[in-house]
Amino acid sequence: MLTRLIPLAAAALFALPAAAQDAIEEQVSTFTLDNGMKAVVIENHRAPVVTHMVWYRAGAADEDPGVSGVAHFLEHLLFKGTETLEPGEFSRVVAENGGSDNAFTGQDYTAYFQRVAADRLGRMMEMEADRMVNLRIRPEDVETERNVILEERNQRVENSPGALFQEQVSAALFLNHPYGSPIIGWKHEMEALDRDAALGFYDTHYAPNNAILVVAGDVTPDEVRSLAEEHYGPIPKNDAVGAPRERSQEPPHRAERRVILADPRVSQPYLLRGYLAPERDAGAQDKAAALSLLAEILGGGQTSVLNRELQFERTAAVYTSAFYDGTSYDDTQFGLVVVPAEGVSLEAAEGELDRVLEEFLEEGIDADQLARIKFRLKAQQIYALDNSDGIARRYGSALASGLTVEDVQAWPETIQSVTADEIVAAAREVLDRDRSVTGYLIGARPEGSGEETSETPAPTGDGTSPAASEDNEVIQ
Repeated sequence: MLTRLIPLAAAALFALPAAAQDAIEEQVSTFTLDNGMKAVVIENHRAPVVTHMVWYRAGAADEDPGVSGVAHFLEHLLFKGTETLEPGEFSRVVAENGGSDNAFTGQDYTAYFQRVAADRLGRMMEMEADRMVNLRIRPEDVETERNVILEERNQRVENSPGALFQEQVSAALFLNHPYGSPIIGWKHEMEALDRDAALGFYDTHYAPNNAILVVAGDVTPDEVRSLAEEHYGPIPKNDAVGAPRERSQEPPHRAERRVILADPRVSQPYLLRGYLAPERDAGAQDKAAALSLLAEILGGGQTSVLNRELQFERTAAVYTSAFYDGTSYDDTQFGLVVVPAEGVSLEAAEGELDRVLEEFLEEGIDADQLARIKFRLKAQQIYALDNSDGIARRYGSALASGLTVEDVQAWPETIQSVTADEIVAAAREVLDRDRSVTGYLIGARPEGSGEETSETPAPTGDGTSPAASEDNEVIQ
């Protein structure tokens, strides 16, 4: 009986996504306040709760030179009080109302959110609108929070060889674009962050016409519009913000680059290769969809090309992966990770990786594998409909990165419509060694030698699996 039910369940799953996606589209509405603040409302009446988010189109890549980390620093300071709220009062009020709150910073945005009972939405908007314009920064808050973010960097980066390594690879990949600087900031610049730097970023970027309101949950569009007009509507727009982002762009990449980071804490060497890759563009997402599928085909699980060829066929690796996230404002990164097997050098593992990629481009894509991946992604889209927080983040991150509501809604079908030939064409364009960085993370070099040490494979020295950070990685 079970064997008969499985095909029936699969058939039902294939039938559900279009209807489920249509249902979500019918529940998404938008409006814009007179002051330029855009709003997205996503109805989900399954539980009497709501997720309230404000996204600013300003992240680490929008910082001025010399003050890296100021976007994240300011995010911390927004919890230190306003003209009407004492330090810590914002989160205390949220907790007293049975909710939770937090914030995060990415390369292209900074977002603040609360999850509360639906009838508390007005109070959340009142407080969020207050700190959009009435931030108060005391001298003691600056010193305290600067120490907090420096300790955060110590824990997340300085104490993690893998994080230091990924930071160096990104810096080498982006020659001129601000994506080459870490979201949390370079330590020597973080140490100099002060009140003027934080207020400068706040005054430049925090305004309703540079913000996106996303509300998901047990609400109606009319309710949200009424509350938004009451709380956000009176805030005047700032004509100095909201203009197209002016960022330094990448020059032509004409040579591959290499990075070797040696750290005595590393017990498992591995290699990471990053390629410069296009992002999702409004109204033109086909290439990004092809690259998303390429990452799944090459490194998306036990049946992926790299896993099958490098781990099982050639026994050259104990771990492989590929990653790509096109939700960014500018060109992003497509990456590959290989952890060599015992007795296999990084050079040998890299040679095997290159041979597998060459064979893949010659032989093309297995049709059955592509069908399985598309089926799995359809299933994931259905399961995601139950998560209001996740849906709110998907719309918020996309809109803050230059996409539209229509782009978000078209994305699932765009993924399903990509052909094998389009994926191979995208791979040929992106997998260009002259637009790449290949990094080796190794243990301590023998004294007086330029050679890496020979180590027995074990978990990475920092206790984590090797994986590259996405360009839109968020720092809480």
